[in-house]
Amino acid sequence: MSAHSKAFVTTAMLLGLVSFYSPVEAGCKDAAAPEVDWKGCSKQLVQLDGSDLAGANLEGAFLSGTSFKDAKLTKANLQMSELVRTSFDGADLAGANFEKALASRAKFKSASLKGARLMKAEFQRVDFEGADLSGANIEEGELLRNSFVNANLSGADFTGATLPRTIFKGANLSGATFKRAYLYWARFEGTDLTQVKDLTQPQLDMACGDEHTKLPEGLTAPANWPCGED
Repeated sequence: MSAHSKAFVTTAMLLGLVSFYSPVEAGCKDAAAPEVDWKGCSKQLVQLDGSDLAGANLEGAFLSGTSFKDAKLTKANLQMSELVRTSFDGADLAGANFEKALASRAKFKSASLKGARLMKAEFQRVDFEGADLSGANIEEGELLRNSFVNANLSGADFTGATLPRTIFKGANLSGATFKRAYLYWARFEGTDLTQVKDLTQPQLDMACGDEHTKLPEGLTAPANWPCGED
């Protein structure tokens, strides 16, 4: 092979590698639609209320300040997405994947997250009031000061989750597991814990409750209940 041919082949290979490793951005300009591919796209401060994004790929997308109120996001992929002050109030997120997503002061009021995946998600001060997270997988999630007031958490898996100062007042926790969960000052005022799984006395001793908290058989209320205002 001549020197000229070798140079041509080398150049072609390099161009191929550049093409292979360059980010695919074509989908970022696509309109909201089912199964749209917005992987890694910046969609911050966008109004997407009521949009149909079922099955959409939002992995690694920047969605801070965006509103998805009443949107359809069933089985959407939001792995490693950024959700600062993002609103999902009333959205349908059944089966959605939030694994390793980052959220702060986001809102999921009255949203459906049935069977959603939140493993290793890092959520701070996120509001799930009245949301349906039945069967959700929240293993190893870091949920600091989140609110699950009156949420449906039946069958939810909190194995190994970090839940300091998270509020569970009035939540349905039937069949939920707290195996190895960290519950420092977790708030269980007015909550029925009789049907939860894997809750231990040491976990309960660092949590908070009141006279309306119902405990599983064999566990007793700590002497420091109620914890007072936080």
